[in-house]
Amino acid sequence: MERIPMTPPGLAQLEEELRTLKIVERPAVIKAIAEAREHGDLSENAEYHAARERQSFIEGRVAELEDIISRAQVIDISTLSGNQVRFGATVTLADEDSDDEVAYTIVGAHEADIKAGRMSVHSPLARALIGKNIGDTVEVTTPGGSKSYEIVDVKFV
Repeated sequence: MERIPMTPPGLAQLEEELRTLKIVERPAVIKAIAEAREHGDLSENAEYHAARERQSFIEGRVAELEDIISRAQVIDISTLSGNQVRFGATVTLADEDSDDEVAYTIVGAHEADIKAGRMSVHSPLARALIGKNIGDTVEVTTPGGSKSYEIVDVKFV
């Protein structure tokens, strides 16, 4: 069984979503199905079919979350340090073409949100960065062409 690396906040977010689905969403959809059944003919009842679809989605997501959580390998970033890029590092990069700086934290795939500065450990840029040190340059092929970045800073917060 393959372990899934993630940070403690990432695991907490998944656990909260699972709790919400089980405690709030599941009972609400069961109630909606019961109410739709009371309206009679189920073959032409749009409310019933929509509620059943929602129930199917919820049950699928619950199973998916339970699987992810059971395989989670929580990595406490506060115990890490150094200048080498690893999982959990917040990396400041300088675009070698424009000198623009950007910072990303390398996190698990299920907690990645590029707009919030959290990049999946499986992304091409993260894979290129892992194992590199401050001052190193990485080149990554993007849909817009090849990009070069210099590692300006590595922090473990």
